[in-house]
Amino acid sequence: MPKITVGENEPIEKALRRFKKKMEIEGTLKTLKARKHYEKPSEQKRRKRKMAWKK
Repeated sequence: MPKITVGENEPIEKALRRFKKKMEIEGTLKTLKARKHYEKPSEQKRRKRKMAWKK
């Protein structure tokens, strides 16, 4: 779980943005969404091909 320190005069919105960015970089949300439900092997292959094509 990523941690951020909030400055004394820092607005909470800015800290929240930094937290969300860290979560995105670490891929925490992606893994949570992937584990939410069972994904068939054919769906995994399709998703991986789609991700490779996007890059």
